[in-house]
Amino acid sequence: FIPFQQFDGANILDMVAAVKETVNQTRASWSVPVTVGFTNDQSTKIGSMLGDLENNVLAAIVLVMIVIVGALGLRSSLLVGAAIPGAFLATIMALDMMGITLNIVVLFSLILVVGMLVDGAIVVSELADRTVKQGRSGKEAFRHASKRMAWPVIASTATTLAVFLPLLFWPGVVGQFMKYLPLTVLLALSASLMMALIFMPVLGGVTSTTKPRKDSAHDSDRPGLYGRLLGTLLKHPGKVLIAAIAVMVGSFQLYGALGKGVEFFPDVEPDFAQIIVHGRGDMSVHEKDAIVRQIEERLHGRPELKVIYGRSFARSSGPGQAEDTIGVIQLEFTDWHERRPASAILDELRNQLQDIYGVTLEVRKQENGPGGGKPIQVRIITDDGVEPGPSVSAIRREMVAMGGFVDMDDDRSPEGVEWRVLVNRTEAARFGADVATVGSAVQLVTKGVRMGSYRPDDADDEVELRLRFPENARNLDRLHSLRTPTNRGMIPITNFVRVEPAQKIGTIKRADGSKVITLSADVAEGVLADKQVSALKKIIKEMTLEKGVRIEFKGEDEDQRETMTFLANAFMVAIFLMALALVTQFNSLYQASIVLSAIVFSTAGVLLGLLVLSEPFGIVMCGIGVIALAGIVVNNNIVLIDCYNEMRTKGMTPFEAAKAAGEQRLRPVLLTAVTTILGLIPMALGLNLDLLGREILFNAPSTQWWTQLSTSIAGGLAFATPLTLLLTPCLLVGGANLGGFVSRINPLRRKSHA
Repeated sequence: FIPFQQFDGANILDMVAAVKETVNQTRASWSVPVTVGFTNDQSTKIGSMLGDLENNVLAAIVLVMIVIVGALGLRSSLLVGAAIPGAFLATIMALDMMGITLNIVVLFSLILVVGMLVDGAIVVSELADRTVKQGRSGKEAFRHASKRMAWPVIASTATTLAVFLPLLFWPGVVGQFMKYLPLTVLLALSASLMMALIFMPVLGGVTSTTKPRKDSAHDSDRPGLYGRLLGTLLKHPGKVLIAAIAVMVGSFQLYGALGKGVEFFPDVEPDFAQIIVHGRGDMSVHEKDAIVRQIEERLHGRPELKVIYGRSFARSSGPGQAEDTIGVIQLEFTDWHERRPASAILDELRNQLQDIYGVTLEVRKQENGPGGGKPIQVRIITDDGVEPGPSVSAIRREMVAMGGFVDMDDDRSPEGVEWRVLVNRTEAARFGADVATVGSAVQLVTKGVRMGSYRPDDADDEVELRLRFPENARNLDRLHSLRTPTNRGMIPITNFVRVEPAQKIGTIKRADGSKVITLSADVAEGVLADKQVSALKKIIKEMTLEKGVRIEFKGEDEDQRETMTFLANAFMVAIFLMALALVTQFNSLYQASIVLSAIVFSTAGVLLGLLVLSEPFGIVMCGIGVIALAGIVVNNNIVLIDCYNEMRTKGMTPFEAAKAAGEQRLRPVLLTAVTTILGLIPMALGLNLDLLGREILFNAPSTQWWTQLSTSIAGGLAFATPLTLLLTPCLLVGGANLGGFVSRINPLRRKSHA
């Protein structure tokens, strides 16, 4: 109906809408009544998911602005809040110039950075506000704040950018899926840096009052609960460090005992499912279709199934399908909030269809995310002369005994009988016959001898002309009674041909020159593939397999190992880049080490957050979360240590400087942490807040993608923020005390002082 050329540059939503409109407009002119339906329409799902994420972006902005207004007041909050739309606009314009559309990863990335975009603006605005209270004019205050906090803000942003930079080079399918996250974050944070140091100070200076305001008794002059607590802890820095380490170790042990395990990618509620029908034996396409139709009839009338679309075929086709597949039934569910979870529906279908004999049914839900195929894939590789079949059967028996596996299959040839025609060439030569002549005779009983071809007047393709016996005469008896022309006349082919039954072989697969069979399986609901693979590896290691048999684990296990390797390397590169930035900023290895230590402590918060929300540790999402958290938690430490160093240059003792720095940076540290956490809380809790539609939904598929990542960052930051406010000042005082002790016992230093 519609030339695809006209869709150049259009997105899938526009394309599907145009196709539907064209079909509806032309339906009235069709000569016969036709019912038109749309199945596997991903545009509806994409539109719904994008709408949910847009709602969450708006909700995150509203939550962040509420906190900023309550803490800074209306005027300052408007200045700080201007960084969000400004950075968003710059990011979207840059993505558009790169040819990148607003996909679900880009939208979540915007949610991720909502709280981070205002960090630099909060620090600058808070210092300007305190400077105004000290008696300077608004223009002077913002000029001083932007200059004074330029390097700390640049350093904190640079460390965050350094964390996300290695993720741009993520290889493989997972990298293609997740590459938009680091790119969006890099663009947005770069834009926020310009907003915090240039746009907001200029706007604040222009809109501020010209008369300075003098407050003799502002909040920083009154010691509060935090100041008294910090003063007490600063007297015992060693004990505070030991307590922090104990809490961290205890968190690790608690998650090890009560944690939900490890998974590769989040399990998202699907919109589609498949019933794959496996049948053994040689059946015609009509027999296969009758079986598939019988299964379809069992499914009709279920209100939770919107579309049931079946296919049956003579030979299996498509990637990942076994050779014995005789049909596939595609199921499309109703909207997720109008039905039960897909796992409950599919379990019910398995029980309902288990009494259909003669076939094996495989019920599979839609595969979301970057992975493909079943999560458990065991490859059995054998040397020449060794058949993999016995080893495959032995491993399958162990998997059945283990439990937790569903929909097991392997790509061995289906069981069946094939008749092999064996020609005794010596006897054939004695009779003056050849193999080609025997082959032509045998073809009369099978597919026929090609005599030629012709093209009908009303067709574009040629039609083959084949000669063969009638259908009722094409059997083994006729094969044994065949005669073939020779030099001695028509001779029965049984004089030099023997027909033997043998195991039917469809396809022989090889990897690196060796025979290979792949055994695949899915896991039952609530069972993690990582645990099943670990247990299966132990069992296979104890099995006595035939000599020349090797076992490799592919599928999710291979993807998980590759992803872990890349994320570990990316994390080390990020730590190295952050260390360079920190040493450049502070010119102190000890202070750089204090900042980096916050990363180690924050991982305890990641595990505690996952434990509270009963989430497993996702290799992809939690791995990204830990790396992203590393760049976020160091920001507050950089600002606090920078303030400490400034106090030291004014002649304060380490104790006084650490206490004053903590008190001065309490509000900006809490604000930057709370805004980042609040921006992620809806996604971590699985909330979809539609403020315009006045609707709240729980566990929407759009939030299930990002629950683990949001929980990792929010939990880690919530745990690391108190440590920043309490442990970091103690480490600064402890380092100064240790340096003084070393100088007292070092004879060279005593001599130089003398």
